[in-house]
Amino acid sequence: MPPTLASLVQHSALKLTVRAGADRLDAPVRWAHVSELADPVPYMEGGELLLVTASNLDAENPEAMRRYVRRLADAGVVGLGFAVGVNYDDVPQPLIDAAQEAGLPLLEVPRRTAFLAIAKAVSSEIAADQYRAVTAGFEAQRDLTRAALAGDGPGELLSRLAAQVDGWAALYDASGAVVAAAPGWAARRAARLTPDVERLRERPAPASVVVGDTEDRVELQTLGTGRRARGALAVGTGAALGTAERYAVHSAVALLTLTTARSRALQGAEQRLGAAVLRMLLAGQPDHARAVAGDLYGGLLDAPFRLLIAESPDPATRTLLGEAMEAAAARSGEALLSVPEGERLVVLAKDGGEAVAAGAAYAEAQDERTPDEAAPEDAGVVVGLSAPAGPIAVSAAYKQAEQALSVARRRGRAMVEHEELAAGSVLPLLADDAVRAFADGMLRALREHDAKGRGDLVASLRAWLSHHGQWDAAAADLGVHRHTLRYRMRRVEEILGRSLDDPDVRMELWLALKVTGSPPTP
Repeated sequence: MPPTLASLVQHSALKLTVRAGADRLDAPVRWAHVSELADPVPYMEGGELLLVTASNLDAENPEAMRRYVRRLADAGVVGLGFAVGVNYDDVPQPLIDAAQEAGLPLLEVPRRTAFLAIAKAVSSEIAADQYRAVTAGFEAQRDLTRAALAGDGPGELLSRLAAQVDGWAALYDASGAVVAAAPGWAARRAARLTPDVERLRERPAPASVVVGDTEDRVELQTLGTGRRARGALAVGTGAALGTAERYAVHSAVALLTLTTARSRALQGAEQRLGAAVLRMLLAGQPDHARAVAGDLYGGLLDAPFRLLIAESPDPATRTLLGEAMEAAAARSGEALLSVPEGERLVVLAKDGGEAVAAGAAYAEAQDERTPDEAAPEDAGVVVGLSAPAGPIAVSAAYKQAEQALSVARRRGRAMVEHEELAAGSVLPLLADDAVRAFADGMLRALREHDAKGRGDLVASLRAWLSHHGQWDAAAADLGVHRHTLRYRMRRVEEILGRSLDDPDVRMELWLALKVTGSPPTP
């Protein structure tokens, strides 16, 4: 602990006597300062023990002493040392009364005790306290390093850090989700700080911020050596961190950065290995791919997986999606293969796993944003997801993901699964301008005929096609005789110059009616 007025009073060589403020001697002393100025406040920083002989003070004047002592107390001076036997044989009673009234400790300094001795005592205690803090900090650093080298994950390191600071600690991944916390009850408290972590990640790394109040003070610090944070550390305490605790936190930040942020060279090597494995899978060589993947990706190839293709012209958007999926995979212990391909990111992830769910959640968040929420330069991301596949069907899964990606792009959606295409209708796939123009062109002559009041060929064609060419059923729906319907269908053939006996013609006409949204039959 730093020196206090109490420790100075108990110092046997100083022989100090308390004349006022005996109940406030636990105040820490930052320094001992001598000043005979009538107003030394402009030169005070707070936390000082001011030493005076009252050579320039009217110490017998009660009003002057009240003003003098009040200014000292308001400036943060923690105590006043008055030397007797110099200008006054005893401490003047007006000064004692003013100190009692302001609650400022007043110490009597005997004639034989030099102010320099008091300053040296304060300095020695400050140095001793700093030495104890540095020693404790180094011991905390060794303790945390042993926990990090144990290889049991961040949990043990966080537990020891929480003990060092007498509080709690939590680790967040790159997406802002809580990875681990100590003690266990702190996980819920840490989860409530996710918005603060997300805001902190938007600042250039390294960055830190203090949130909470004096009873629940939380310090957040980013992890990582690059411009983008790889995670964050939260440390919650009941008071501001001391020197030893600060050493412990800084050590934890360094160790967690080493364990969570891989070097660029390692990341590049893993990406090249992942690209090689993906090429082998696409080439129909699953056995070779499995041999090359080894322990890094081998587990991924032993169970059904999904192939995801994410496309965005913005590298930051692709990076955020990749980080979200990687963080989810790390939390759940899933293997993940991620390969950048120009403006695309190709990912192999466990079917039904956390990584796929994180990718879907990221895309869903993109879909839910309003135009006002998206930055003008944000091009967003488009994602296509294959059906579950195995190592021998990666090529087919890649085609499925590309097809889903194409549909997502056409529909203006952030993500489409291939299974949606198989389970849904083919009509939404045809809803682009080229198909609509073709349909309008095919039906234009019939609509122009109907517009001149010469019949209802479009409705008759729809009814006839919907009943698979059954004359009686179609005529009944239209409320006309079947001979009338036969006449109308001959007119359709004449106007279009195409035979309704041709199944291709019937198919094209039906799709044209569906795509153009022709009104239903009466």
